[in-house]
Amino acid sequence: MQTPYDSLSPDKILDAVESVGLTPSGGLLALNSYENRVYQIEMDEGGFLVGKFYRPERWTDAAILEEHKFSLQLAEAEISVVTPIAIEGTTLFEFDGFRFALFPRQGGHPPNLENEDDLEVLSRTIARMHAFGDIEPFEHRRGLTVEILGIQSREYLIGSGYIPDDVIDAYTSTTEHLLERITPLFKDVPRQRIHGDCHMGNVLWRDDTPHFVDFDDCVMGPPVQDLWMLLSGERADQTYQLSVILDAYQEFFEFDTRTLALIEPLRTLRIMHHAAWIGRRWNDPAFPRAFPFFETSRYWSEHLLSLREQMAILDEPPLTYL
Repeated sequence: MQTPYDSLSPDKILDAVESVGLTPSGGLLALNSYENRVYQIEMDEGGFLVGKFYRPERWTDAAILEEHKFSLQLAEAEISVVTPIAIEGTTLFEFDGFRFALFPRQGGHPPNLENEDDLEVLSRTIARMHAFGDIEPFEHRRGLTVEILGIQSREYLIGSGYIPDDVIDAYTSTTEHLLERITPLFKDVPRQRIHGDCHMGNVLWRDDTPHFVDFDDCVMGPPVQDLWMLLSGERADQTYQLSVILDAYQEFFEFDTRTLALIEPLRTLRIMHHAAWIGRRWNDPAFPRAFPFFETSRYWSEHLLSLREQMAILDEPPLTYL
């Protein structure tokens, strides 16, 4: 079976870089990425670039260019994001059937969210990003919706054959009840341009500054989507963290506290979508290597347990901003 990156050889990667007028030395290092293929590329004149080869047929050219435009606009607003390199007026290139972009290499490490000063800086920066993201909408990128993340994920997995027979009925029932609970909460939720996948692997901390990378999942969604992954621990811990985050955040952008009720629904949708994402990509050899337990009963039993735990959490009151 042909897989998306079968023909993306090291020589083709280097030829692609040469096709835009650059001279790589031949040094390549594959970086940690599953949805796309990302490489550190050593340049002949010294230094490194990062090449991102987009998964075929996932995004349209217009949607990718809109991602690039958003990150470039944020950089112009002096928000530290890693932006694509423009060559002869464009940031999206094509070579032998693959679309790719080039980025400067950015060093750093994930933020220490246990450090309140760092958490405040990060929250202010996200607020500035959201304030800018609210100026105009995306036209070509999808919205963060229950239909895409929840309903379509559920329908795909039920028909996929991945869920074992002894789990499928419980999965079907549990996810039906979850979506019945979640769907009304997203009615009339304001959406704007957001990063969309603001986990700490996409934030590099250096020189007391957060540098945001990988806008591949930027969408029209509620701002709380970029904040809930900053929370951890028990409810009391999260309540305190939320107060630190929103005190800093609201120095630059007003937060709609009604959307705190979306935190656990968003977590639930992420859990559902992640399982479907693995299944949809299973013919890509990188996925069986990265998720070897996906086809086991153990994986699906633990997945179902996570969903049932989310059902119980949804019965609790939302977090509050004190």
